[in-house]
Amino acid sequence: MQLIKAYHDRSDGGLYACLCEMMFATNKGVSVNVVTAQNDLAAFLLNEEMGCVIEINKKQYAELLKVAKQYDLVNAVQIIGQFNQDKRFTITYQEQMVYQNGLTDLLKLWSSVSYQIQKLRDNPVCADQEFALIEANEKSKLYYQAGDFKNTPAINLAHKPKLAILREQGVNGHVEMAAAFTQAGFDCYDVHMSDLLTTREDLLRFDGFVACGGFSYGDVLGAGSGWAKTILYHEGLASIFEKFFHDTNKFALGVCNGCQMLSQLAPLIPGANHFPSLKHNISEQFEARLAMVKIIDNSSILFKNMTGLIAPITVSHGEGRMVWPEGHTPSNIIMQYVDAEGKPTAMYPSNPNGTVDGITAVCNDDGRINLMMPHPERIFRTVQASWAPNEWQEYTPWMQLFVNAYNWFE
Repeated sequence: MQLIKAYHDRSDGGLYACLCEMMFATNKGVSVNVVTAQNDLAAFLLNEEMGCVIEINKKQYAELLKVAKQYDLVNAVQIIGQFNQDKRFTITYQEQMVYQNGLTDLLKLWSSVSYQIQKLRDNPVCADQEFALIEANEKSKLYYQAGDFKNTPAINLAHKPKLAILREQGVNGHVEMAAAFTQAGFDCYDVHMSDLLTTREDLLRFDGFVACGGFSYGDVLGAGSGWAKTILYHEGLASIFEKFFHDTNKFALGVCNGCQMLSQLAPLIPGANHFPSLKHNISEQFEARLAMVKIIDNSSILFKNMTGLIAPITVSHGEGRMVWPEGHTPSNIIMQYVDAEGKPTAMYPSNPNGTVDGITAVCNDDGRINLMMPHPERIFRTVQASWAPNEWQEYTPWMQLFVNAYNWFE
């Protein structure tokens, strides 16, 4: 029987700091009743001696004592309080309320030093927006709405389309990408750009390719630029990629660094005149977090049956802000960053890069060539997610886009 619901040691900051951190993690309050032989309440709350706080179901307290008795720890176990839904921290000592404070005020105090540093280091507007979310913490929550989305199984796993997992120097995430597409039914091949440049490998023999995320050439030439120019400035390779993109029986996906690279190959891609360029995040920092996104009605072969889905997804980029030339209206949009009400947002950190209307994925006119900044390959299994709703089983909804790619060939 699993007794412990939560655990935190008190040795860094003492009991008071320990309980505050547990409140912040659960978004709940805590009511503490101090019963101690010590006369010094501050010493009880702030000492950093060995010890821990555990949360259990009240009905299982007797079971806990049995375990403690086995290890001669019964005298070390003490009930100190319980969580409350009032989002307040209260301390009762000798039958008198001696302290109370709200979760929001405590979290603002806790974050105040980091906030001041962030204002100096980052874009101060973003720092202000993130700090303001503490006051309205419900606007930054993670959640899940299925919308019209329904899981669709792969049709015939006996047929295995050939997929090139394309990478360049500095690219990472290709193993996760191969794992997701293999699980969906593809026969995946590790293809480095050097394989194409030396003709050891032929891109045209593949049914599709995925340009993976990472930092091609360390992004010193701009995110994805060095990778793209390896193709654009090589006459033979540019011709091969152009032929690949014009074959309506093939598809391509660019994620993160691959998105940045593919966006610059727009001159080779039919129906890609509207592709954006990728610029530095408005926060002026690399952003790695879970972000809420929504799939809107779209023409993508990868997302078409996922309209209305709202779910968290992994983002990890420094140059993810999509920018269109003046006078160009964004089109063929697939995915947008959204707030807690499911509305597209420009507010940081719900929108981690500052793209207008929260746009973070687009496709070409026929939906075969897809660009997206977030990383679905890093969250296609539920065990990869730091938060997941109870209804997710082995796979998250992001597995569906890999299955959709397979089903497109059927």
